[in-house]
Amino acid sequence: MTTKVLKIAALACSYNRIEKTKVFLKSLTTQNIPDGYSLDIHLLDDQSPDGTATFVRENYPNVDLIEGSGSLFWAGGMHMLWDRVQQQADYDFYLLLNDDVKLFDNAIARLIEAYRKAEHNGNILLGSVKSLDLKKITYGGRVLLNGYNGDSVMLEPDDNELLECHLGNANILLVDKLTVDRIGILSNRYTHSFADYDYTLRAIRKGSKVWIAPGYYGSCDYDHGRPWMSSDRPLKDRIAYMKSPKGLESDSYLKYIKEFFPLNYPSAFAKLWLKTLFPFVYDRFKK
Repeated sequence: MTTKVLKIAALACSYNRIEKTKVFLKSLTTQNIPDGYSLDIHLLDDQSPDGTATFVRENYPNVDLIEGSGSLFWAGGMHMLWDRVQQQADYDFYLLLNDDVKLFDNAIARLIEAYRKAEHNGNILLGSVKSLDLKKITYGGRVLLNGYNGDSVMLEPDDNELLECHLGNANILLVDKLTVDRIGILSNRYTHSFADYDYTLRAIRKGSKVWIAPGYYGSCDYDHGRPWMSSDRPLKDRIAYMKSPKGLESDSYLKYIKEFFPLNYPSAFAKLWLKTLFPFVYDRFKK
């Protein structure tokens, strides 16, 4: 009797950071994939001017390379990629990755082993990530401190046990088919950020579990900017930063708050403008 091979689709986007993408792809393509599983790698390059797409075609011909429009950002690119891959083939797992992550040896095998320990009624597993100097956690799973304003705290992974959580960064995130069947893929309502938090919260709403897998699975530095622009910059620049996908991304942020923490929407709206109009308050007290 032939045993079914469980198929994993690895999904990542790249844009104009070819050296990091090189390290990422090397760490991904040299992973040990356990017997009974297969791994297909899908990369969306959003028209990087640094030659990323050419490098991938020449050096990783087995990677399914998709070209973006050039203006997708992270959430838009991952939504487009996942949607296309899902239509191409039927996968048992989707492994969402950031292309600035260097996966540790056997990271995927360890994630699969951790998944086997989870309750099998729909699961998302988060692989926690350390800084490049390996001194601190940079991305992973978070628990909500309350259900009103969405404040949360990141949890250090346990060495041996799964930890249940509410929010997760998609730097390393394994999603099973049952969860995808329940809630679909990443929402197309977001431009750059918040789509991963949205996804984990929607999964919990529909009965799936979100877990922090034991230990660490890769390294990358924290690359999010400061959550306000200093008062030494002109007001027009501060407003642009508030709206920018690489800044506060106010439109996506408010959509996220309205969906999951609606009672906090007025306060969240006011704080965005407080940071923008009166940043000296944050310059003084939030350093």
